[in-house]
Amino acid sequence: MKIAYYIKKIALEKDPAIEALFARLQKAGMEIYPINRGLSSGTEMLLCFGGDGTFLSAAGAVCRSGVPVLGVNLGRLGFLSENELSEVEKALLEGNYHIEERTMLQVKTGQAPEENFFPYALNEVAVRRSASGTLELQAGIDGENLPSFWGDGLLVSTASGSTAYSLSVGGPVCRPDVPAFILAPIAPHNLNVRPLLVPESVKISIKGVDRKNAPLLLSLDNRDYNLPCGSEIEVSCAPFKLRRVVLGKSNFIQALRTKLLWGEDVRNTQ
Repeated sequence: MKIAYYIKKIALEKDPAIEALFARLQKAGMEIYPINRGLSSGTEMLLCFGGDGTFLSAAGAVCRSGVPVLGVNLGRLGFLSENELSEVEKALLEGNYHIEERTMLQVKTGQAPEENFFPYALNEVAVRRSASGTLELQAGIDGENLPSFWGDGLLVSTASGSTAYSLSVGGPVCRPDVPAFILAPIAPHNLNVRPLLVPESVKISIKGVDRKNAPLLLSLDNRDYNLPCGSEIEVSCAPFKLRRVVLGKSNFIQALRTKLLWGEDVRNTQ
């Protein structure tokens, strides 16, 4: 089995526990190599070590290739990188894992913001203001215009991203297998604006107008780009899905309870 690995933090590259894991996997006949050399033909899996931010970077490196990603949690919450280092070796050697697919977002603009623009995101796409003051947001769904509103920006999230930025701006929590997008305003200057759940089959248009003619900030997961004021983007479902490795039985509800302390109440304690 050929396995690539991705480590974002330099301090982890010489981590004794990770090096020991690699040595044992190689002893078992597996080929391990760093993905910074490029994705090698025949690679069957990508291991990433870190938190959810590291997972998002790793996902961007292989999402179009179909190589599944296994996230090893060395960060904080770990909704995407949910697996502990101690679980990985046994699961890989025994084949005790399965592959799930996660919807990704695709962004189209009239002109790419930068030469290295990567138009895909796993968690969310956001259009935000870059200067002080409110931003006018004009959005539409499949050509039907929504009411304009003013605020810091607008976010489009997948179900996977419902526990990320979308949660912070008041969006609903969705199970990762729900085929829907969340449209959530960011700090709206309206009392009657609420997040909206739409099917992932729709195409969403977003245009931001800043009264000071300041550039727009376009964010795709953990990457930021600048767009001219008045630019319009289209957000839709990507033509491929991210393949994610799940060890054993992944329990989303249990993760909400343990990682986000859902329902934490002194009356629920034993």
